Amino acid sequence: MSVHSTAIVEAGAELHPSCEIGPYACIGPHVSLGPGVQVGPHAVVQGHTRIGEGTHVFQLASVGAPPQDLKYAGEPTRLEVGAHNQIREFATLHTGTLGGGGVTRVGDRNLFMAYSHVAHDCQIGSGCVLANGATLAGHVRVDDSVILGGLSAVHQFARIGKYAFVSGGAMVTLDIPPYCTVQGDRAKLTGLNTVGLTRAGFTEAQIKRIKGAYRTVFRAKLGLREALARVHAEYPDAPEVDAFVRFIEGSERGVAR
Repeated sequence: MSVHSTAIVEAGAELHPSCEIGPYACIGPHVSLGPGVQVGPHAVVQGHTRIGEGTHVFQLASVGAPPQDLKYAGEPTRLEVGAHNQIREFATLHTGTLGGGGVTRVGDRNLFMAYSHVAHDCQIGSGCVLANGATLAGHVRVDDSVILGGLSAVHQFARIGKYAFVSGGAMVTLDIPPYCTVQGDRAKLTGLNTVGLTRAGFTEAQIKRIKGAYRTVFRAKLGLREALARVHAEYPDAPEVDAFVRFIEGSERGVAR
């Protein structure tokens, strides 16, 4: 274990022997750091926080601070961060609240760029990117392989489907279906994230089916129930289309159009 002489590691913290803690970093008493975790200079990891293998918390980041919620009264809520994440300078990730289930959860291999923010009770999948200044309000769900552009913001309780792309500066107030691209204030659909799907290994046939489902739901001028029923009928054995339909059917806030 490499702990700089100026770092503060409080009694009770659990650090794997392979961790590296930089100058003036602060590690709280309820923190658990897995193998190979690096915490940079002046970073703070506090609260009931668990960080998985190979995650790098860069200098001046704040991980595990109490939620910015006036109802919070000091309850021992948690932040769980998976493996091989990068949490860059001045990024902030907060613990949960009792009203939101008590846990803010982050998957694996995510990149949180400078000044990005993950609020209380957010649930983030794996392989996501939050660019500089991207902000999630409380209770937001972000599925796998989502990209949020710089200075974008997501309203509390909104959901972002997998492989979606949120353009820089977008203000997201409604759910964003999987595979879609949105931009603007308030964020509206501008098409499909075909570049992202291709890079992720989707076949031409899969992308063609997704395009067909997208056109039926959002461009065919049908009622939503009628459009979803037609998509069900046209693509009965396409898991990628089924995920698209199920996301929209499960929306409580309504989906962006």
